[in-house]
Amino acid sequence: MNLPPTVTPRAFERLAEIGAADQGKALRVAVEGGGCSGFQYDIKLDDAAQDDLVIAEGAEQVVVDPVSLPFLAGAVIDFADELIGARFTIENPNATSSCGCGTSFSI
Repeated sequence: MNLPPTVTPRAFERLAEIGAADQGKALRVAVEGGGCSGFQYDIKLDDAAQDDLVIAEGAEQVVVDPVSLPFLAGAVIDFADELIGARFTIENPNATSSCGCGTSFSI
């Protein structure tokens, strides 16, 4: 059985700061083919779909579509605010390698 991804409190705090739930939006984390390593993450504010996995804390939600879910099994979705910029990040135990920017990976 695959474990669903987890979302850190810091990621939920950032969603609250930007008012995602107030806008009626969730953070969508998806995996698409492409990027320099074979797969890439698509992270955006979006509407939840009926077949999405919904991870919620309070009013804030992170959603993952059923096609992306196996690629994100056991992953940790976080928010990082560093000198190079602020962004949502994914620590993915399924990735065997990733590019330097962290948006592309291979399995």
